[in-house]
Amino acid sequence: MPDDTQPTSGPSPEQIAERAERFRTDFTALRSQIGEVIVGQDTVVEGVLTALFADGHALLEGVPGIGKTLLVRTLSDATSLDFGRVQFTPDLMPADITGTTVVREEHDPSGNTSRAFVFEPGPVFCQILLADEINRATPKTQSALLEAMAERRVTAGGSTHPLPDPFFVLATQNPIEQEGTYPLPEAQLDRFMLKLIVRMPRREELTEILGRTTGRVNKDASAVLDAEQLRAHRELVRGVASAPEITDYAVRAVLATHPAGVESDGRFATPMASRYVRLGASPRAAQSIVLAGKVRALLDGRTALSVDDIRWAALPALRHRLVLNFDAQADGIEPDAIVENLIETLPREAPA
Repeated sequence: MPDDTQPTSGPSPEQIAERAERFRTDFTALRSQIGEVIVGQDTVVEGVLTALFADGHALLEGVPGIGKTLLVRTLSDATSLDFGRVQFTPDLMPADITGTTVVREEHDPSGNTSRAFVFEPGPVFCQILLADEINRATPKTQSALLEAMAERRVTAGGSTHPLPDPFFVLATQNPIEQEGTYPLPEAQLDRFMLKLIVRMPRREELTEILGRTTGRVNKDASAVLDAEQLRAHRELVRGVASAPEITDYAVRAVLATHPAGVESDGRFATPMASRYVRLGASPRAAQSIVLAGKVRALLDGRTALSVDDIRWAALPALRHRLVLNFDAQADGIEPDAIVENLIETLPREAPA
């Protein structure tokens, strides 16, 4: 008799190639639809889509008025995903995000009244959540997203409620030195796969923005991706191969941010990290680098990760996970400078 317990074979090379081509087609179509509304910001758009396809979350930072919120709304229009928005303010409470348990009365035909505790879901129960100006809420309220972002669920009133699949958080924030803002706790920052800096448009881009927004006709994005397609693409991303030496390069990139201290002997730390970093990146950083790199590999027509993919993903995956010391503040050193130095100096091959 045949052995029915034998594992089935995986997809053939032709099937993988077909799925990879479909991935590139959908990614390009989504990027094109966003480009119908958003002028420039190519690096930011690619980073947002990378986080979306890699099953992560993204944090957009920039001064007011440069299109952060518009980018998130446009992404929602370009997908068939359920959209939710929370405007973060100092008086926002955690239950305003996650939902709360309320007492609901019900009346039967005989006139009897019964009461029951019912969970009323908050705006976090959606597929794309815009956390607008997230650093204007207190750390207590910001922490309401911790479980949702990491575990895709919400616990309230002793009960656990799963979030929709897919679930993607796009948060915007103004620079920390702006008045009326609170620094995001390290635990909250670590939940974001990538942090993307939205910069001021160039002269020609600003001219195009004025042409699009002050004329009679405003362009809108059309939906080109649905939840089922996105789930399939996310599965494909995780199937991209990573050779041991490539995975080790990502590990060494994260360890290079750790100076000698309680959690590390500092053996892999770069001189710049040893001087200016108080606390290095977490294991989530390595996961983020690898998954973002796998998206880039697929876009490049490859089904295996490379060192260049890791190097490309390192800056947006690490910049928000470094806690700098007083020497960095005194010398005006920013996390980007430390990560860029790391990328330039980290050997491609592990030392013997």
